[in-house]
Amino acid sequence: MTVPGLSLMLQGTGSDVGKSLLVAGLARALTRRGLTVRPFKPQNMSNNAAVTAEGGEIGRAQALQARACGVPASVHMNPILLKPQTDMGSQIVVQGKVFGQAKARDYYDLKPKLLPKVLESFDLLRREADIVLVEGAGSPAEVNLRAGDIANMGFAEAADVPVVLVADIDRGGVIASLVGTHALLTEAEKACLAGYVVNKFRGDKSLFTSALDIISDRTGMTCHGVLPWFGEAHLLPAEDAVALDTPSADRRAGDGSDAVRPIRIAVPRLPRIANFDDLDPLRAEADVELVMVPPGRPLPLDADLILLPGSKTTIGDLTAFRKEGWDVDLQAHIRRGGWVVGLCAGYQMLGKSLSDPKGIEGPAGDTPGLGWLDVETEISGDKALRDVTAVECTTGQQVSGYEMHMGVTSGPGLAAPMADIGGRPDGAVDSSGRVMGCYLHGLFAADGFRHAFLSRLREGRAQGAAYETSVEQVLDRLADHLERHLDIEALLAAAR
Repeated sequence: MTVPGLSLMLQGTGSDVGKSLLVAGLARALTRRGLTVRPFKPQNMSNNAAVTAEGGEIGRAQALQARACGVPASVHMNPILLKPQTDMGSQIVVQGKVFGQAKARDYYDLKPKLLPKVLESFDLLRREADIVLVEGAGSPAEVNLRAGDIANMGFAEAADVPVVLVADIDRGGVIASLVGTHALLTEAEKACLAGYVVNKFRGDKSLFTSALDIISDRTGMTCHGVLPWFGEAHLLPAEDAVALDTPSADRRAGDGSDAVRPIRIAVPRLPRIANFDDLDPLRAEADVELVMVPPGRPLPLDADLILLPGSKTTIGDLTAFRKEGWDVDLQAHIRRGGWVVGLCAGYQMLGKSLSDPKGIEGPAGDTPGLGWLDVETEISGDKALRDVTAVECTTGQQVSGYEMHMGVTSGPGLAAPMADIGGRPDGAVDSSGRVMGCYLHGLFAADGFRHAFLSRLREGRAQGAAYETSVEQVLDRLADHLERHLDIEALLAAAR
């Protein structure tokens, strides 16, 4: 039986406690039960964004959650998106479109004026869904930021949405995080609480029973489940760049011989790296070693491919790239016959020059590019936001992806494009055929292209992974995991 207009919000006792993943898993589980489900996040901060059906942009996590629901992503699923450009300021995207730029203190004053847009988007989703699953941002315990809040309790109170707290036991201090969060809330905010969930548990759950009693005694909250660690979480697209700083199983064992060693792909960890889910399909390949190169380390000498990723501040990140000496490493890599791919900002960096005359991405100015492709880019004009289907010219394979960039690129190099988008050339390939770039995000998700491209790096290579199929299977297994360990009936009963 469906009850129109239900809503439930997951807020974390801190950042990176697993809220996005839980919303995705719940969305898939409830969708499989026959409910019409929509995800919603009032305010998000991420440079990993997705293009929506309306030609807007939202956080990547909400796009994955929409996929879990089996529906196209909409700008109303994440009406406020902050895209950091500096340590102090961000680009502000409102209902999918660039609204402007603001420093942190200015945005603090702006937030209350954006609440009507947030509530408008939420109401639109609530009208079309049996239940809206809402994801908070950060933690409601950040009471110094409570005035004007639109991401956590400020939204929950304004929209009358019940809240379930999510705590991460893996990082330790889970009792303190739950009891402390509860203690810092006002009485009105406590009235919004409908229980809690403990996430990322490892070990014997029977040893945690007394902890549940302590939390209940101190807060009066009901536990709706203790979720064991879900080991396949890394196989789903991540939104927060903190995931790139977490050690993972990217490095694969071998005996050091060329016959068995993995294909090594090195990615410089740019300060404002963006749309890094482009890397996920490559990481999913069993014979690929994806190496995120942090500042202070050289690009590896034995890399088969150096991939320059997207960036929110292209000129600023190019300056950082040079400061690390990575331009010298790249030059040596190319002279050894290595391959290079630049995606979006990475493509722009590979050109001869970059200019930002109006200061759209940072201070106005221009700088020489890395000079490996015969193109020039000016950061100007409207932001390109569109889903596209194209043919990748070096392999002849069809790809699907999206464009999300500021800037117009021109020059002789466009005569040898990397991709053809319905007769419109995109990107460039140098005369050696080993250095290339384009604006198309998501092209490595196309199995045919990815397998063909990697086969050029490793002759005789087997076909490899089926990435999109894998994502669907992991979402289903995540939903199964939540069905086993969460009291979903109690969560539905708590929704209103």
